Amino acid sequence: MTSRTDVENVEAANTAFYEAMERGAFEEVSGLWLDGAEADDISCVHPGWPVLSGRGEVLRSYALIMANTEYIQFFLTDVRVSVSGDTAVVTCTENILSGGPAEEAGELGPLVGQLVVATNVFRRTPDGWRIWSHHGSPVLAESEDDEDGDSTP
Repeated sequence: MTSRTDVENVEAANTAFYEAMERGAFEEVSGLWLDGAEADDISCVHPGWPVLSGRGEVLRSYALIMANTEYIQFFLTDVRVSVSGDTAVVTCTENILSGGPAEEAGELGPLVGQLVVATNVFRRTPDGWRIWSHHGSPVLAESEDDEDGDSTP
């Protein structure tokens, strides 16, 4: 039986990950991923990207995302946490609002909304729950044709 404390701690680690991303706090994001002997085993799939493996490659991707994103906010919905021993899986929908660099200095670039379904796998460590793997897949928006029941391409 899973204790409520484990679920709460995994939820807190998952929330900390998204909050650090919103703040652009790269060191905090880095600290939430497994390191040490397990650093080569971590993986990440951003929507539309190939699989990234190993701590260096994964963290470089977050550095690139943070360097090229002026603003990002995550509204998590459909969050589900499952804990089995020292491994936990979190599934959720990332409702993302983001803005890239503006064309003129001092302005925020256009804001874009996106839906991504994500799976975050955590491992229990002596320092708390750490991310082992992140996988995000885009949710395809329905077109007006889909809504009208027209299934022709």
